[in-house]
Amino acid sequence: MIELRHLRYFVAVAEELHFNRAAERLHIAQPPLSQQIKQLETELGVELFYRRTKRQVQLTEAGQVLLQAAYRILAQIEQAMSDTQRAGKGETGTLTIGFTSTVVYDVLPAILSQYREQFPNVNLVLQELTTTQQEEALQNHQIEVGFCHPPLKEDSLQLESILQEPLVVALPETHPLASKTTIPVSSLAHESFILFPRHLGPGLYDQIVSFCQQSNFNPKVTQEAVQMQTIIGLVSAKMGIALVPASLQNLQRTGVVYKPLQGETPQVEVAIAWRAEIVSPVLHEFLKVVRLYIKEKYDYNNCLDSC
Repeated sequence: MIELRHLRYFVAVAEELHFNRAAERLHIAQPPLSQQIKQLETELGVELFYRRTKRQVQLTEAGQVLLQAAYRILAQIEQAMSDTQRAGKGETGTLTIGFTSTVVYDVLPAILSQYREQFPNVNLVLQELTTTQQEEALQNHQIEVGFCHPPLKEDSLQLESILQEPLVVALPETHPLASKTTIPVSSLAHESFILFPRHLGPGLYDQIVSFCQQSNFNPKVTQEAVQMQTIIGLVSAKMGIALVPASLQNLQRTGVVYKPLQGETPQVEVAIAWRAEIVSPVLHEFLKVVRLYIKEKYDYNNCLDSC
């Protein structure tokens, strides 16, 4: 049976054309090297070398054929080892990521940019999904990690909070409140609200409704839309107003202004979720990038606040 060491020994002799020099290169004694080459010839049933002297040799025609094949085989093995090691370090592979539309305007692009710089050979597959859809996709192994809004229904998922941000109100620029510096939520009691269906994101939906109820009114929802950009588009069309996470202010739309709300507002939480029992090397490295980015962002914001 031909083993890899036979091929490596054969290549050394074929390149040196001298048993002593080949043995020195391989850091073994010359007699065992000669024995290995003899075993290889016996296994193949052909002579691989002409003996010109006791130590110096020349490749036979069969030896020349084997040398080219050995180069290919050893190169393939080296490549396989390299690919395996890189995959084990999370440097290659595919990562499928779910995300809600709210994270597109702040945290997600920055995280993806940093990750791509460090792991350019990982194939990223992005799926825009609501929080509820992400839970289902994680359970069905359709995505490996999701950026969502807690709470989640499924307790088996690993959940890690990465960001909290306040609510702001999106208004048509011609709205009477658009000239105000800050908006009391109570002044929105008679407004038409644009909101997403509760079953697609109950956590954020309930926060908004509860916030309004604290000012003694239930929001009058006259339009529903799944995507945040659609909600802002409807605000620009003067179909109503919307309470949205502060990062949505990065979505500039003609005819829309964003205003902070007076007093304490609910903090909209963004978290990453994944299946705790399945953490691939690629996912492991991605989570490290997310945590490092959030730490740097947190430290930077704290510096701004204290300086």
